[in-house]
Amino acid sequence: MAVPVQRLSHIAFHVGDGERLARDLIQRFRFQLFGSRVTERVRQLVLRRGSAVFMVNESPGGRRGEPGPRGLLYDVAPAQAVDSACNVSFEVRDVERAALLLERLGCQVLVPPRPVEDELGWVAYSVVRSVVGNVSHTLIQRSGYRGDFLPGFGPPPPAEQEAAGGPGAITHFDHITYACPPQQSAHILDWYRRCFGFQRFLLNRSDDLDDGYVIKGNNQGMRLSAMEYWKCSEVGMSMPAIEEKKVNCKLVLAESLPNPDKNQIDTFLEQHGGAGIQHVGLYTTDIISTCKSLTDAGVQFFYPPSGYYSETVKWQEIMKAGQDPEVLSHYGILLDSEVDDVHCKGETKCQASTERYLMQMFTKPIFCEETLFLELIERRNASGFGAGNIRALWKSVQACMDQRERNKIVKEISAGNRFANDVDI
Repeated sequence: MAVPVQRLSHIAFHVGDGERLARDLIQRFRFQLFGSRVTERVRQLVLRRGSAVFMVNESPGGRRGEPGPRGLLYDVAPAQAVDSACNVSFEVRDVERAALLLERLGCQVLVPPRPVEDELGWVAYSVVRSVVGNVSHTLIQRSGYRGDFLPGFGPPPPAEQEAAGGPGAITHFDHITYACPPQQSAHILDWYRRCFGFQRFLLNRSDDLDDGYVIKGNNQGMRLSAMEYWKCSEVGMSMPAIEEKKVNCKLVLAESLPNPDKNQIDTFLEQHGGAGIQHVGLYTTDIISTCKSLTDAGVQFFYPPSGYYSETVKWQEIMKAGQDPEVLSHYGILLDSEVDDVHCKGETKCQASTERYLMQMFTKPIFCEETLFLELIERRNASGFGAGNIRALWKSVQACMDQRERNKIVKEISAGNRFANDVDI
């Protein structure tokens, strides 16, 4: 029996400079700092926009933060030293029962159930290791707590409570994408199915239930597959209505294919030191306004290939959706109409509609390493991910990374030439 998940609580980072990341999330992405916890051993900051909540964890002086009253709360420190988003926290009804079930299923419980309380009530939490690289899952039972977030976190100083928001509302996390090595997707999908009740769903009509959605080109390639948790999976319904606090949670797997040339998934695995969270999708109700606001604040985005908007079919598709191709081209926003594929209990239902489409764009990496992106996504009655957008995003990210690699080689050659000249002198 799988552990019933109530909802996604938050996503946690572990970084060397928490203040810098928090400042970027506030000033550039318009998140609001609404909670902090600082001890001599750790600094934990909590930021939100809509129901999307990030926790930023930092161990001052590079010391490993261990769970405990003065150490980390609601998390464990990863083994990797690289900056990383590495914890996805779920709310559950009964954390004792959840931890016991997961342990019986063979999961490693990193932090056994423990209570935390303050004047607003109590919560209980446990942390378990996932099968995806450094990713862990914190399970939180918070039915006995009346506060905004969790015990142990106080309000930040008034000077740090900068206003969030701005044009184009970001309302919640749309999806989380893991990057993983070849031949790992099936194992990961099975683990989330057995442990948390996640079910496979089809990204688009080109997605195969067994083989996933495969992109290949220029001696490179990746395989995408996806899963989601529906509240109704506990009672056997096929398609639920979504309650406000019980939003479905999508997890996407991006698996590198064995190819001669290194691709963006290989780059992530190399620089991150293994599998992990490659990007987080932020849902916005107005991607054009959000993109303008974030661009004005200094956020940099990937742009699609130059011919994307000049294709007649794409131009007509954008016009038919009621959008302006010139505006989308200016900001680099991708649009894809969708054949709405929903896989549930062995059945696939496909319904084509020009009224169903989604718009997306990727930020450039938010860390020095190419290990984490953020994505903006706006859905117009579209539940999956358009095949055209996936290919265009792949090409734009890959082109940028290829150019960075070429620039790196040129710099290394130039440095070598300078060294040789110095030796001759």
